[in-house]
Amino acid sequence: MKPTIYDIARIAGVSAATVSKVLNNRGRISDKTKQKVLKIVDELHYRPNVLASAMKGKFTYQIALLIPDIDNPVYVQFLKHIEEAGQQAGFSIVMCSTDNDAEKEARQVAFMRQKRVDGFIIASKFRNDEVLKELLEDGVPVVLFAFEKPPFSIDIVTVDDYLGGVAAVEHLVSLGHRRIGVIADGSYSSAERVRGYYAALQSAGIAAEEGLVAECQTITLQEAEEAAGRLLGRRDRPSAVFGCNDVMAAGAMRAARKLGLDVPKDLSIVGFDNTDWCSLLFPELTSVAMPLPELGKKVMEVIVNRMERNEPTKQTVRMFPKLVVRGSTGPV
Repeated sequence: MKPTIYDIARIAGVSAATVSKVLNNRGRISDKTKQKVLKIVDELHYRPNVLASAMKGKFTYQIALLIPDIDNPVYVQFLKHIEEAGQQAGFSIVMCSTDNDAEKEARQVAFMRQKRVDGFIIASKFRNDEVLKELLEDGVPVVLFAFEKPPFSIDIVTVDDYLGGVAAVEHLVSLGHRRIGVIADGSYSSAERVRGYYAALQSAGIAAEEGLVAECQTITLQEAEEAAGRLLGRRDRPSAVFGCNDVMAAGAMRAARKLGLDVPKDLSIVGFDNTDWCSLLFPELTSVAMPLPELGKKVMEVIVNRMERNEPTKQTVRMFPKLVVRGSTGPV
């Protein structure tokens, strides 16, 4: 297996960013550190991906991060942690919002390719399968972040959405809730979280009821509020709601407030993503957290490995989520 800058950094006891600076003769690095790094480079017979460099003329040390919706607070957190990891590896991150639109996805990808970015990290959603297929066929390094896209053979770094759904619903069941509603969208991640919802109900011996899963076409507060309103407007309304992200959970809070329901006395609510919104809402929102610092570091490691090794085998990395309990959930 070919060594990467991460291997060199680990042996030298320096950051990947320092290795990158030495290799590209950039920045202020002491002669002692420079010689140490170059000695290890020589010992490991390290060579950058010459083919990729030749195709592009040279590395730009820029990676495009495509997100579907700048208004969703989770994507700001994605950028923060991916950018931190990118800086450590000597890369800058260029963020592009696609508004969850296939045509805009195509335009952003074409523009970034003109800028000769070294690779793409695609976060959470991507509708344009033809563009994605073209990137892969052209050998462009691509990693999916916080979502999966079967049946594409592609590198993936994500959280285990299924286990996150299980954790959210098991928490509500432990509080005595038996009628639990869900607000979801049409994404793969959301589908996995709903699958976890059903598994947790089955494990608890609770029969899944028809009509307790409300879907949004887009992830906005208004749509989430409307979806929650459909659940809470039922004669046999649920005593708890699981929003498949924090925006959906916040929409459920707004709907509950308009109906005069107290959270958590009359309705418990759980979100997913553990964004900064959780501490701004009242009561503060219980939510499933992704290990974003670790995910950000791993996605950079995977995409750099893809650029330098270009091995045929694709990686799928799933990390464990963690439930963060706050004031929006309580006993029946």
